[in-house]
Amino acid sequence: MQKFKTVEELVGKVQPVGPVYCIRPNSIKTACSWFKSNFPGKVLYAIKTNPNEKVVKLVGDSGIENFDVASINEIKLIKKLFPNSRAYYMNTVKSREHIREAYFNYNIKDFALDTKEELQKIIESTENAKDLNLFIRVSISNEHAEIDLSQKFGALPSEALGLLRLAKGYAKKVGLSFHAGSQCMHPISYAKGIRDLGNIIRKTKITPDIINVGGGFPSIYPDLHPQPLENYIGEIKKAFDNLKLENKPELICEPGRALVAESGSSIVKVVLRKKQKLYINDGTYGSLFDAGVPNFVLPTKMIPNGRLVSKKLTSYSLYGPTCDSIDYMKGPFILPNNLKEGDYIEIGQLGAYSLTFRTKFNGFYSDQIFEVQDKPIMSMYEKDSASSYLVA
Repeated sequence: MQKFKTVEELVGKVQPVGPVYCIRPNSIKTACSWFKSNFPGKVLYAIKTNPNEKVVKLVGDSGIENFDVASINEIKLIKKLFPNSRAYYMNTVKSREHIREAYFNYNIKDFALDTKEELQKIIESTENAKDLNLFIRVSISNEHAEIDLSQKFGALPSEALGLLRLAKGYAKKVGLSFHAGSQCMHPISYAKGIRDLGNIIRKTKITPDIINVGGGFPSIYPDLHPQPLENYIGEIKKAFDNLKLENKPELICEPGRALVAESGSSIVKVVLRKKQKLYINDGTYGSLFDAGVPNFVLPTKMIPNGRLVSKKLTSYSLYGPTCDSIDYMKGPFILPNNLKEGDYIEIGQLGAYSLTFRTKFNGFYSDQIFEVQDKPIMSMYEKDSASSYLVA
């Protein structure tokens, strides 16, 4: 992988025709170090967020040796890169074939479920194994999340009572888990989730061996400024202590976006300008899914490339290169008002999900990836980076 000090140097030397993706190793190391130092338990990287081998290797080499996986192929990737690592199969709906393969071929012992039918599949597919760690995923309110996961996953608290009792009879260890939703904007969601688990513990009189507070830890975007991550950890610690359990469960979490969002960006080229509409060579079918479908406003900056950058800013919408009208990113994206065809733009906060969602629709696809050493446009960890970004 070619390396550059800055995106400006990359553009100057490569002059890319198609969109290119940038990985910032220092950003990943900083985020991983922060979670390892501040979360009062075990940190699992949610591999679905960015399964690029370079990124996963950086996460593992930064000291996070446990992984949240959702498929047999994610398990294969982890075991290829880190044979001795521990993978937790936290998708609550799995095929019998994949459960069996995970257990017998890859030594996976940790499985999530939210129905008695899934519990039965796990027991039968592992041939009544006695060394399983079974996690009951409980549905909690996702009211503060930008992307709600509660409708698809999780047992209602009333259903979780019976599931916990049932799983206890088959598991070596039992766990309770929840997910506050993707890009959770208020730390109170974690406190509420832990309180919901506390009610289940009191009613069943079963203290779980493990409590998993899931993912959802946020990153920062031009129109989404969450509280500092310290506040999220503080709420989790306080709520966990308030359970007042004699035998304290192990605590784990599954960050994804918060670990890698800042590490990735795309450099795109303006193909055409129509007033305040910029037609670029990447879009929602490429690395910009988050900007189009959930309508995240992403940080942007013009890369000079020998041109004067106007100090006057304006709001733009972006259109991708395909012939589909939903290949559209509303924004607003704040950029200099003198942008024109041929100019380069860096679009930030694309370390999460952008590589995962790329397609080859209409033949538009680029797999050019470079490493850069400069700081991201916005950051939860680099305070000066976030504060300097201009928001309309």
